Amino acid sequence: MSHNNPFGAMGWTPTQLGSLLGKTYLITGANAGAGFQASRILLSKGAKVIMLNRNPEKSSAAIAKLKQEFGSEADVSFIKLDLAELQSVRGAAKIILDTVTNIDALICNGAIAQIARQEFTKDGFESQLGVNHYGHFLLCGLLFNKIEASKGRIVVVASEGYKMGLKTIQFNDMNWDKNYHPNKTYCHSKLAQMMFAYELQNKIAAANKHVEVYVCHPGASNTSLINEKVNLFTRASWSVMVKLGLVQTAEQGAYPEVMCATEQSIAQRAYYGPSGRWNWVGPVGECKLESFATDASVLSKLWTVSEQQTAFNWEL
Repeated sequence: MSHNNPFGAMGWTPTQLGSLLGKTYLITGANAGAGFQASRILLSKGAKVIMLNRNPEKSSAAIAKLKQEFGSEADVSFIKLDLAELQSVRGAAKIILDTVTNIDALICNGAIAQIARQEFTKDGFESQLGVNHYGHFLLCGLLFNKIEASKGRIVVVASEGYKMGLKTIQFNDMNWDKNYHPNKTYCHSKLAQMMFAYELQNKIAAANKHVEVYVCHPGASNTSLINEKVNLFTRASWSVMVKLGLVQTAEQGAYPEVMCATEQSIAQRAYYGPSGRWNWVGPVGECKLESFATDASVLSKLWTVSEQQTAFNWEL
């Protein structure tokens, strides 16, 4: 459940947004689901949105749909980025650094989930950890100075799943070669994302830098995250939940990340999202952050491992 919600009984909604003219937002995984809906909300307030997606065809279709809704002048574009390939992340980051003048927020929304059988990224990482954590870790590092120059933000879209796995990082087998499990391994990757964000907050404060970092979750939202790579039982269970109305819309799932990218009156050392039934649905506000997600020794060790695995040392 949430703490007292400063946004009232209805929680935070896009009705509280003012004009975003002149603001630029980068969103990974933005051609569908919550990322697409976040793009819609930001564009509706006049922002510039740059989608960072793997699939050019789906990106073009998403942009066409947005321009149909908001007009041909809607400032939305696409840069190809595959979080499963570190070289792709580096290439996309170079384009961004060369062509984007300011970054008001980088929203780390893209993810894969509950992959039925163990898979690996091109760089040899367990796929969920590689896409959800390592890809974003590198992207944030490469863009950090640009974000700081803009006095911008980094928003990490985590998951309530962080509470459902090991509750720590499995440093002795990061690829889960011995005990791969679709859901627990996914939870591991989302906990890693959160721990990265909280350690980044520590390092920013110590270095007196000017980037804000926020962590949120989308609750249980009707997106394409549960797809053909998920086992049949999970897909069937999810379908039943959707039909029973136990999940919310993808648009509602986008509210927490948009709030974290724009709202001025929220704390950083926190965890935001739907705060109703099981944190699946309900008013968007601050949710309880479990203490194991901020374990200092684990945060520090994960940072070191992540720098080694991505061959990138942050200048902090």
